[in-house]
Amino acid sequence: MIGGFVNFLDSRIESYLDTINSSSPAPLDAMERYAQEHRFPIIGPLVGKILQQLVTLTKASAVFELGSGYGYSALWMALAMGDGGEIVCTDLKRANANLAKDYFTAAGQDAKLDFRIGEAIEIFSKETGSFDIVLNDIDKEDYPATIELVKERLRPGGVFITDNVLWGGKILDERPDPETAAIQKFNRMLFEDADFTTSIIPLRDGITLAVKK
Repeated sequence: MIGGFVNFLDSRIESYLDTINSSSPAPLDAMERYAQEHRFPIIGPLVGKILQQLVTLTKASAVFELGSGYGYSALWMALAMGDGGEIVCTDLKRANANLAKDYFTAAGQDAKLDFRIGEAIEIFSKETGSFDIVLNDIDKEDYPATIELVKERLRPGGVFITDNVLWGGKILDERPDPETAAIQKFNRMLFEDADFTTSIIPLRDGITLAVKK
């Protein structure tokens, strides 16, 4: 631990992974440049490829994102989906929705995008169908509230993915701030939930994979 931050990967290992990982295809590479220029947090290409693997393994055709930004993670998944697949994205900012639509169009994936403006949990709570994958990246204090909602809408064998679950190492804090406390609670609840088989991949800021039984 350095300065209160946990380096989940040895810097040499991280550099090695970056070296052997092929460059992201267009327009994902442009989305990565946008993120760097605007200091916009994204999952990055290493996690993006994990998302693609999960889409392929589950044969996902219905995906819901709780919090989508400008569609970076969604586009990784869309590129692995077959024709007729759909990803429902959510964000509070119309500017992000417009950016996502532009990038999806550039990638020839616009038919798979359903981008909705508003509070992610509120939008998701109105869904009646089932999903193969749900990705969670909303305000951290709302993380615990997602578990039961997702359980109702995720099909058996479906995957619940959550970003930032190691929170820069702050999940070790004994006197956590509200965001950190919510992530601690979320992790504990999800691992204790008998309806999911859960693991954490300590890549980037930590991602949880929870498979519904």
